[in-house]
Amino acid sequence: MSVFGVRRPVFRPLGPAKGRAKRTAKRPSLMQDVEFLVVGCGPAGGVAAREAARAGVETLVLERDPVVGVKRVCAAGLRPGFCAEFDVPRSIVHCDPPTISLHGLSGRRFDFATVGEAHTTTREELDGTIASFALAEGAQILTASLYRGYVSDGDRTIVEYADLRSGERKQVRARSVLLAQGSSARVEESSPLAYEGWTAGLITCYQYRVYLERPAIDQTYKTLEMHYYITKSGRNVIAWMFPKRDHLSIGLGVQGKFSGKELRAELDAFLPTVAARLFPAVGFTIREEGNLLYGGAPRPTVSDGNVMVAGTAAGLVDATTGEGIHEAAMSGRLAAAAVADARRGKTGAPGREYENVLKSIFYGRLRHRHKLMTFLERRPVRFDVLFEQLARAPRFAAMLQRDRNDFSLGEWAYLYAQAALFSIRALRA
Repeated sequence: MSVFGVRRPVFRPLGPAKGRAKRTAKRPSLMQDVEFLVVGCGPAGGVAAREAARAGVETLVLERDPVVGVKRVCAAGLRPGFCAEFDVPRSIVHCDPPTISLHGLSGRRFDFATVGEAHTTTREELDGTIASFALAEGAQILTASLYRGYVSDGDRTIVEYADLRSGERKQVRARSVLLAQGSSARVEESSPLAYEGWTAGLITCYQYRVYLERPAIDQTYKTLEMHYYITKSGRNVIAWMFPKRDHLSIGLGVQGKFSGKELRAELDAFLPTVAARLFPAVGFTIREEGNLLYGGAPRPTVSDGNVMVAGTAAGLVDATTGEGIHEAAMSGRLAAAAVADARRGKTGAPGREYENVLKSIFYGRLRHRHKLMTFLERRPVRFDVLFEQLARAPRFAAMLQRDRNDFSLGEWAYLYAQAALFSIRALRA
């Protein structure tokens, strides 16, 4: 079927059912042509748009929410040096906790201050700030635009989306496409980007923004807390407390599907244990947030011709901590560099270039973290074994925070020795 002289292909849906355009939506109108189309304006999409536009690439971003960052459920912890690395103003930073506190199954607490000051913020501020910089560089951002799918069109790709304000179906033809929709990304089985293990890696999360009537104890604002424990029903939980300027982010995640009622009950049971230590006898109000995050292995394939996948949609998340903002932003940067290289004639296959570089930097570490988390969860007492070893070997703890593409031979030898020692201790636990 053709519409206004444009052949209408069958599209591959990647978005979730929620928020899809109504069946009465109008047929696609005339197509818009751009050089680079980005789907999603989180850290991956925002950085990609900003840096591609800065390089002179005509860039369009489709964002499903009406305001960038408004619906992101995230503890929003940033690695030390993140603001400088991605040229983001320090004004978005709420706190600079120098300590990471890990709480194991035994109830023991292990504090680490070997990786430098981390930062906390909110996704509204982080995503919104990066998006404003992308606009300033010349990128165009269309909000309330729900991605529906893509299809190859020779050396270009046609993307269909729903304009949620008008109800119209629209199309964009682009030389390169970056899919960065976060954990909500879905790929049907017939797509080269499909990953059958994706659903198994999803984590159901629930978070409270806790607004206190007066400040918590001082140590609260100097520490990022991570808790690993088991529910009464035998489910593994990762919980957290991240301090912010005007509230505390306190939440938890459970692997797989978990009902909202059960998740809320679990968080309601966890919250008092934090309150008793950090803000006893202090009144507070809460704002509830729920979402799916990802904690599995990286997506095996992250390019399909000139279509690339970035950030959480690519599975670039540390399964042991849930950290993914740094990886997302860096994947956006790598995608922008590949598209800019294509524009300058340095590569004829930006998707392949992007995938090769991305995997060389992140996949070794992230795949190992997924295997490690699986190993720990089989016998959760192993969490304490690992935390105790990290406390005894600060160099080992610091190395685990780094990407492995820049390790020296001596560092690799040290890492393997520590890993072997942990394996022996863990198997005896």
